[in-house]
Amino acid sequence: MIEFVLAPDDVARVRFAFSPLWEMVRSLRVLADPSGHALHLPWARTVRPRLRGLGFEPLLDVVLPAGYIPDFLTPPPRTPLPDLGEEIATVRATPPEVVAAELAWTAPGAPSRPTRRAMAADPERTRDDLADLLERYWEVAVEPFWPRIRDLLEGEVLRRSGALAAEGAAGVFGDLHEAVSWRAGTLSVDRHWHFRGELAGRGILLVPSAFVWPQVSVMVPPYQPMLSYPPRGAATLWETGPPDEPRAGALAALMGRRRAELLTALATPASTTDLARRTGVTAGAVSQHLGVLRACGLVTGHRMGRRVLYVRTPAGDALAGAQRSDASASRRGGAGEAPGP
Repeated sequence: MIEFVLAPDDVARVRFAFSPLWEMVRSLRVLADPSGHALHLPWARTVRPRLRGLGFEPLLDVVLPAGYIPDFLTPPPRTPLPDLGEEIATVRATPPEVVAAELAWTAPGAPSRPTRRAMAADPERTRDDLADLLERYWEVAVEPFWPRIRDLLEGEVLRRSGALAAEGAAGVFGDLHEAVSWRAGTLSVDRHWHFRGELAGRGILLVPSAFVWPQVSVMVPPYQPMLSYPPRGAATLWETGPPDEPRAGALAALMGRRRAELLTALATPASTTDLARRTGVTAGAVSQHLGVLRACGLVTGHRMGRRVLYVRTPAGDALAGAQRSDASASRRGGAGEAPGP
């Protein structure tokens, strides 16, 4: 069990960020064990043929299907909207002795990894080679899908930030993940190793990650304390058709089919581009319908950098009715078409 003890100063320093590098590294685990990450099978089916013969095996030697991932490959993001180039530069700046120690570390009772030991013998070269491979892997496997992943993560940050402002820590941690609980100032995470400690005013960084699904991931001091978890709506990430909501027919009769589709699709925040992809209509048509929904007080827009994410208002939630849960949606995660870039 991991237990973070948060003093009032730590609660005030609960922060959100997401990381292209984290998504890359965690997606390697999906490729290493697709059966354990059925939600992402459409992505894995698309990406696997693109990687053949490109020499990415060293990355899979380091990021194993389960167990410890060397922390230098997943430094905590420093800003809410990190830049991949800066993250790769952080990896390249890791001291060689840290690289060697983390590659050589083996959990008690786990088998030793000869490949990792060989890499640890020349940590500086290994570090730079892995950074080069990550840059190439990004271009082939993650960058073509990044817009839809980014929309999901930005929407999660937006939703959780609102919960923190409105309800405090309980509103953020209460439904974060089934392995996470919050009680009397202590954030507990159900893991197979033990840590308990105060955060000493450093706060905690919450990092939503699509590819960490269905688990959570934790970093403890000396790194910035951090918890990575699946965002709400992850089950919709690779959907390509219009939403299939129980009350879609009644909503369509009330407001028209397209506007009903958009309102139900906004169970999680999304951009105009993402909504166009998911509903199969043009971005211009989506914008027009969103304008009507916004004028009726059913949705609102929030600017995130250069883009705007749309989210339902409480009135929109009430009209859309009960949404399907991520759990039920995830049971369909392995089916359907492979995602296009």
